[in-house]
Amino acid sequence: MTLDTLPPANTRRWVVRRKAEVVAAVNGGLLSVDEACERYDLTVEEFASWQRAIDRSGMPGLRVTRIQHYKSLYERQQKY
Repeated sequence: MTLDTLPPANTRRWVVRRKAEVVAAVNGGLLSVDEACERYDLTVEEFASWQRAIDRSGMPGLRVTRIQHYKSLYERQQKY
């Protein structure tokens, strides 16, 4: 993975694959969190939510339509 293979800086439509690529770039040391947020005009909270979603549920957790499902599933698992 290189900076050239990351989603374009002007990306506005965030599909699962693009979110995962940005998280992987930060986790792999290609970008810092601050650099990623600046490059893609994200808040730190938004980026952190992508990281948490991947940590908890993998790439399916990044789907906007499934966020609430995976959030409630994770919260139930934490109770037991």
